[in-house]
Amino acid sequence: MRVLLLITRGEPGGAQVHVFDLVRGLQGRVDFQVGLGDDEFLAIELRKLGVPVHVLPALQRAIAPATDRRALRQIRALIREVSPHLVHTHSTKAGLLGRLAAHLEGFSALHTAHAWSFSDGQPRRRKLMAIPPEVIVGRLTERFIVVSAADKAISLRYRVAREDQLRVVHNGVRDVPQRARPDGGDPPTVTMVARMAAPKDHQLILRALAGVDAPFRLQLVGDGPDQASLEALIEALGLGDRVALLGRRDDVPELLADTHIFALISRQEGFPLAILEAMRAGLPVVASDVGGVREAVRHGDTGFLIPRGDEQALRASLRRLLVDPALRRSLGDAGRHTYEKRFSADHMLTNTAAVYRELAADHGWPTPAELS
Repeated sequence: MRVLLLITRGEPGGAQVHVFDLVRGLQGRVDFQVGLGDDEFLAIELRKLGVPVHVLPALQRAIAPATDRRALRQIRALIREVSPHLVHTHSTKAGLLGRLAAHLEGFSALHTAHAWSFSDGQPRRRKLMAIPPEVIVGRLTERFIVVSAADKAISLRYRVAREDQLRVVHNGVRDVPQRARPDGGDPPTVTMVARMAAPKDHQLILRALAGVDAPFRLQLVGDGPDQASLEALIEALGLGDRVALLGRRDDVPELLADTHIFALISRQEGFPLAILEAMRAGLPVVASDVGGVREAVRHGDTGFLIPRGDEQALRASLRRLLVDPALRRSLGDAGRHTYEKRFSADHMLTNTAAVYRELAADHGWPTPAELS
């Protein structure tokens, strides 16, 4: 079965890691080719697997009608060249243009929505701009994969997809040997792995920790346009000796193994891989109760869920974990068990392949072999 995967950017991120794991996990069962807008992380890693990669220079995140028309022409030409059974799109811009191109060229399209751009927590103006094109292109889409039940509900609420088009496939991450010891630490280390840009809310965790009367160390992994303002806030709050900005890293499993509490504080999420990576390491998780996060983190069992923007609740949860090593260990162990049972890469691959096989049966395409 030939599948053309399209994604807007190749920079390190959740959607890019998902695409890489999908390709690596189903190689030999599916003939993949990948189109994307740059020659960064994802393109480099896919070439190491021997996967054909096509860079489409006009495919960019920003809304620019002339550039978007060029991107549409480039995608249409690529579809004609590859002649796939299925065009499988990821991310907003590649999703819109890729599905439109597939329709114009007479090919079937599947879209994975990693997080809708009109999810709860997004500004009203952005929602008003984002919903109409998704509704239109949704009519041209044969199937949708959504990464959480929360995203399925949003799809139906705004009528971007019908019930019969939608399949929920939770994200999964491959296992690694590194494990945390959350009951250690003097002082305990809190780590947040996230790009320093909206919709992440680094400011909230900084303000919350500034009011905690227990020892701690905070590591912020990632970079982005908000870094300078966060550095200024760290200085203003007097946290300079307790907060480390580590930038973009490729050793996250090792960093998490030396962590005692994981945090992901956001205004909006889909189904974040960073939380699954923390659960994989055996860490307790403190996270904003947004998007599909509660489908991974069970409040009081594998971590604590915080209402969006609630500084007081965040401070209380962090303090509770900072002063209670046994609780950290208990929640972390439960998180590891949940990861093994529900969120391994094999679970994601099995369920995605099932959607491929469903479409193959509908159209008479070659059927991908089942995972053993």
